[in-house]
Amino acid sequence: MFDVAVLGAGAAGMMCAAVAGQRGLRVALVDHAQRLAEKIRISGGGRCNFTNLGAGPANFLSENPNFCRSALAGYTPQDFLALLRRHRISWHEKHRGQLFCDDSSESIIEMLRAECDAGGVRWRMGCPVSEVARDGQGFELRTAQGVIRASRLVVATGGMAIPQLGATDFGLKIARQFGLKVVEPRPALVPLTFDPAQWQPLAALAGVALEVGLRTGQGKARGEFLEDLLFTHRGLSGPAILQISSYWKPGEPIVVDLAPGRDLAAELLALKSGNRQQLHTVLAGLWPRRLADAWLHLAERAGRPGLAALRMADAPDKTLRALAQDIHQWSLVPSGTAGYKKAEVMRGGVDTRGLDQKTMQAKALPGLYFVGEAVDVTGWLGGYNFQWAWASGVACGRAL
Repeated sequence: MFDVAVLGAGAAGMMCAAVAGQRGLRVALVDHAQRLAEKIRISGGGRCNFTNLGAGPANFLSENPNFCRSALAGYTPQDFLALLRRHRISWHEKHRGQLFCDDSSESIIEMLRAECDAGGVRWRMGCPVSEVARDGQGFELRTAQGVIRASRLVVATGGMAIPQLGATDFGLKIARQFGLKVVEPRPALVPLTFDPAQWQPLAALAGVALEVGLRTGQGKARGEFLEDLLFTHRGLSGPAILQISSYWKPGEPIVVDLAPGRDLAAELLALKSGNRQQLHTVLAGLWPRRLADAWLHLAERAGRPGLAALRMADAPDKTLRALAQDIHQWSLVPSGTAGYKKAEVMRGGVDTRGLDQKTMQAKALPGLYFVGEAVDVTGWLGGYNFQWAWASGVACGRAL
């Protein structure tokens, strides 16, 4: 018999269990995996992008966008850095506020393990749960290691991203079992794919990368980023695409600016006078040559023959302006995503309108809590989702 059972020994689950245990509660931390916190271990190329200095409500998506404010205000990136200092873990800022361990992500896992041990948390690893039921005013968990009873239950089982590491929809099943609504889940922070026939002319660009502007959606659902894009054999990836994938909806176009921050029409017109260079040569100075080749090939297939061999001095102003507009506003419609196997997180989850924003407790069922990726709060790429895990875990741990 425990005061609290926490399902899921990932980032949010361990943080919640540690805080609750150190408050004097008897806590069981249950996970079906044999190995602890695999998603933390592989994150950031093995160095764990554990937070972002700029993390705030604007960096998160949800159908209830104000829900995350309380937890994020209650536990900030600076609070997590204070925890790292206590454990003498060194770190560095890599890009746009993204913070990484100097050494290995293993140091974050060991820190969380130590914090749980300091709270007397009882570990139940390699312990699949077959059934969760109400037991009077508490809960009963039927597990591979026997029955666990607890007055309160915290579901921190994460989302469905990276199923090869053991990710499942178990937390969503528990939510539905107890009558909570679920925002339809889908892969997020994920590469986008295209119809093979449509993509064939661009497949040879696999490996080409460049900084782009990227946008999709309208109004409050609009996403817009300036990041690196990577061409792949099946479509597009890289930070820009991972970011925009959380905003993209099937059937909608994404618009790519392949020359962000420049007035390409003005530049091309300024280069025109007396210039005997071919247009292809000029574009190859702007981009990787393979991209210039492919772009002009696409333009010729779209009804502009002879562009590649056209000399700048002979190019009509109208042609150069139209080419510049196409480069600044390349619109294309993905056929789908690379799925949960390639996604970093899940978008959607337990509908936060059914949860208390200060405690993470289900409004309709006292004693039941949801934290981390299992709920409908999805952060940008770059440490934001870990900050949500820490903040929601702490908010819940303090409220238990």
